[in-house]
Amino acid sequence: MVEHGDIRVVHRGGSKINFREPVITHDSRYLLCASGECVKVFSTSTEECIHDLRGHTGLVTGVLLKPSNHLQVYSCSADGTVRLWDYTDGILIKVQLDSCIVFAPVFAVSVIAVIILVWKAGHNLFQLVAVDLPQSGDQLVEARELSAVLSDVSSNPAAIVFGRGGEYIASANGLHLEVYFFKKQKSYRFSLKEDNKKGGKNTVTCVACHPKDDCIATGHEDGKIRLWRNFNHKKEYTYSTLHWHHSAVSSLCFTPEGTNLLSGGMESVLVQWRYNQESERDFLPRLGSAITHITVSPDGALFCTSHSDNKITIIQSCVKVSAVIQGLVKGESVRTDMMVDPRSKSLVLNGKPGHLQFYSLPRDKLLYNLDIVQQEYIHESGLEQFEVVKAAFDASGSWLATVEERKQKDAELELNLKLWAFDEQTQSFVLNTTISAPHEARITAMCFCHATDSQTTMLVSTSKDGHFKAWQLVSDRALYRKAEFGPSWSCDFVGAYHGLVPECCCFSADGSLLAVSFQEVVTVWSPASWELLTTLSQPPKAVRDLCFGRLSCSKYLLGTTANNLLCCWNLLTCSLEWSTSMDISLLLADPLTENMAAFCCQAGSTDLFVFKPSEPRPVFSQKAVCSGKVTRAVFAPREEMLESCEESSQWLNHSQLYFLTPDLPVFPDIVIFLPPPFKLVIDDSVAMTPFYLLLGKHRQQEDADPLSGLSAERRPLPQCSVAIKELLQTPAHVLPSTSFLCSMFVQSLLISETKHVEEEMESEKEEEDSEGEMESSTQRPEQASLGGQAAPALTKAQLRELKRVKKLDHSWFPGLLHS
Repeated sequence: MVEHGDIRVVHRGGSKINFREPVITHDSRYLLCASGECVKVFSTSTEECIHDLRGHTGLVTGVLLKPSNHLQVYSCSADGTVRLWDYTDGILIKVQLDSCIVFAPVFAVSVIAVIILVWKAGHNLFQLVAVDLPQSGDQLVEARELSAVLSDVSSNPAAIVFGRGGEYIASANGLHLEVYFFKKQKSYRFSLKEDNKKGGKNTVTCVACHPKDDCIATGHEDGKIRLWRNFNHKKEYTYSTLHWHHSAVSSLCFTPEGTNLLSGGMESVLVQWRYNQESERDFLPRLGSAITHITVSPDGALFCTSHSDNKITIIQSCVKVSAVIQGLVKGESVRTDMMVDPRSKSLVLNGKPGHLQFYSLPRDKLLYNLDIVQQEYIHESGLEQFEVVKAAFDASGSWLATVEERKQKDAELELNLKLWAFDEQTQSFVLNTTISAPHEARITAMCFCHATDSQTTMLVSTSKDGHFKAWQLVSDRALYRKAEFGPSWSCDFVGAYHGLVPECCCFSADGSLLAVSFQEVVTVWSPASWELLTTLSQPPKAVRDLCFGRLSCSKYLLGTTANNLLCCWNLLTCSLEWSTSMDISLLLADPLTENMAAFCCQAGSTDLFVFKPSEPRPVFSQKAVCSGKVTRAVFAPREEMLESCEESSQWLNHSQLYFLTPDLPVFPDIVIFLPPPFKLVIDDSVAMTPFYLLLGKHRQQEDADPLSGLSAERRPLPQCSVAIKELLQTPAHVLPSTSFLCSMFVQSLLISETKHVEEEMESEKEEEDSEGEMESSTQRPEQASLGGQAAPALTKAQLRELKRVKKLDHSWFPGLLHS
């Protein structure tokens, strides 16, 4: 039988993988990086995610390998814990916490302590605090010994680093560089002027320490790199300057031997400087986007660069790119809707500038980018370039429509409507038709007719110019064969209503109706004849969203208004069926069921309501699913329908609901609603077996049934043996050999044979001694029940067989009766 819980809201994917500096293992086989509330373990050769180390309840703010064990890794989080993992098996080994402090975004590990960045309540500063990790065999350990190292440090983790085996630590904050020596327990502080003689900014952006020499490299906002020496004497310190970057240096890293210094920034170029020969340098250009972090493997064989577009590039010794791990790309804003590609079932939305990204949610991985603008993007602030603002798929996924626009100062708006056809050979979309200036003003909405039985493919777009246009695929095959061209698109109809501006549009499920809202008026058209069928009036506020009902609710049309109203019209009576006051930020319909989802913004958070237009009571509701305002969501069809769901979660049987969390200081995640987890409950009537006693729940039966009483005579099996504890609680890589554990495990389950033989001999002896008593005790009740007639006496063999039958286990019989 199955036990149900509540519906869960789960972060499914899309977290930053470039949030903190990644880590490469000592054998260069794996790459570990912080990603939201988990640590992801990637293969450096296949780019696949091997493990998700989950257990933190807050943002993971740092990852570092354990110095004494190369198979284990530390992770710290904003939830106030440091966790130790076995990353090869994905096992949590230990949790160390201190509830008195709040972990901030950086930590590093020395020999005996973890250095973390904390923020004290009531003070606008950060401090470096050493937390002693107690050596204990318990999995949950509380760290109590805290000692402050440095005060008033930067919140940027790239500005704090250990030097030469942990002898000192260098911390940069603004124009100041502070070096703290652990043995001397003394710090030296160096300051720079705000601007140099050439007008450059001297603010420190990142720090790196040479692994063998006393040399500290600092990167600055003006693109310069300074190499500091003799910093253990405040008056005798010196520095030399390197300069190639034209903007701020975002990351610095020395190679393990200290022969090279790596630097990166906005130029998307990895620069390799020769140590003590700074005039010689190598470049690896065209890495795609700005570099945010640089990491080198412990053996120096692999370099790793994190990029601003949520990408990690793995490089073989600064020669060539060997692998690219691409996460969900998030630009300045998501202008398109969240869509699902009907073919690949991937999530589609804005990606890199001028691109659409196809993202696989089950794998949490980018499948590919589709270049829509097809122009080189120029990384220059203030330069207006084409960007993708609208996109839509048809029902089969054969066609994709996109709108790109560019608005320059003192110039007219440039618009392009592009239609893309899916190519079976390349398994991608190929540009079919480009329509320049499809409207005279910005396009407000766009949708395909999703009717499966429709003989023509139709697209409708609405614009600020006061018109909506219907675009139709040319169906005259002879025409385009003669011209040696493929099918193309052309304008079939232009509609307007009293000079009002259309805001949104929507087709009915069967394609027989088109609804277009003109400010506060909703118009209903017939796509077959382009006749205006009816108009639906509203209070004087613009209609923002329109959705037709599905299946049994197809007679309803729903819309939201600017004055916080949700309205439902009955298209059979052309009247308002019902309305309610709700500040709805997003309204969408499930394409496979009658359900609709409404995200309502209230008191700084978003509530979710799932309902059917025909019923007044919501099917599902949940308060405060996230903070902020949800503006992008989508229903994604399931590959297989769920079974045995409770009534409260049946709206998730056919589809999954994804939504994008609002823009926060942390990278927004894609969140999914999941049905309650299934928990296996073992019925009490199941017969006792070794597997039942080991993994199931054991409860003695309370019934005084004679058959069940026989089961009490059975010898119980060991439930908490040493072998079982070793198998279930110890990490796999530290266990003894399998043969040793297997023998222990089997012996713990076996019942001693000598004890069993002794019990058999004792029982036989008791049978011989009490044979006479058994004969009399069996004959007397028989005679009384038969009215004085003597019953036949039992032989010794029959008595022995009766004794054996009484000892049999009949505990399975009640379960059979109740089943």
